[in-house]
Amino acid sequence: MRHRSLAALLAVGLLTGIAGTGGSALAGDSNSQYVLSLGVGGMAKPTYPGADSYIFVPYPIVDVGRFYLPVLGQSEAKKQGFFLYPSFSLNGERKPSDDPSLKGTKKIPTVLEAGAGIGYRTDWLRGFVAVRQAFNGVDGQVSDLGLDFMMPVAPRVTLALGPRASLASKNYMETYFGVTGKEASKGPLTKYKPDSGFESVGVAAKLTYAITDRTDVELKAGWNRLVGQAADSPIVKAGSKDQWMVGIGISHQFAFDLFR
Repeated sequence: MRHRSLAALLAVGLLTGIAGTGGSALAGDSNSQYVLSLGVGGMAKPTYPGADSYIFVPYPIVDVGRFYLPVLGQSEAKKQGFFLYPSFSLNGERKPSDDPSLKGTKKIPTVLEAGAGIGYRTDWLRGFVAVRQAFNGVDGQVSDLGLDFMMPVAPRVTLALGPRASLASKNYMETYFGVTGKEASKGPLTKYKPDSGFESVGVAAKLTYAITDRTDVELKAGWNRLVGQAADSPIVKAGSKDQWMVGIGISHQFAFDLFR
């Protein structure tokens, strides 16, 4: 599925979701230290960063509504003011067999990114910054910046929509967008060594329908444009700078204590 097909799918998905009814709210016990929404979904996304082909993969849903740290105290993402939250991301492996243009490149294993974020929320606006460290064969860091405009579009339905930007360290950029001299000698790509900087800018949207007070269905979609030295990579030039995503999932909310 090429990126034009994903663009059409994204638009159809959003219009279909907005036509539904529902909404989402924090349903956990007001005295609980932690409120988490856990679930699973399926997503159409680029085969690898910079690809112009797409795959459909499962993805976990981990949404932190309330979070407690013994020293810093309680933080709640669904109330006005500042909030803290853990941040995770999972990147699938990239293999030379994924595309003819990757011939000669080394295999990149599945990478876990783990870190933390800080945000600020009003009734209808939410901004955030998250920083994560990559593990399992990739030594680098990535940062995400975002701003969401949040609005109810129907009873029990909430839409969050806003811009995104990502920055990455030199090691992270070299892993996904660099080409070593040895790799270039074995395939069609030319040698390339990117530096740290902005990786992408784009837009993300999530439509949430509350089936019950604790169970949500989400439809999410997004577009990222690879920029700067990521966009200049021969890996991206052989693929596409435009990276589309659309997914649907279901989650259930849990409330519990750890420090009482």
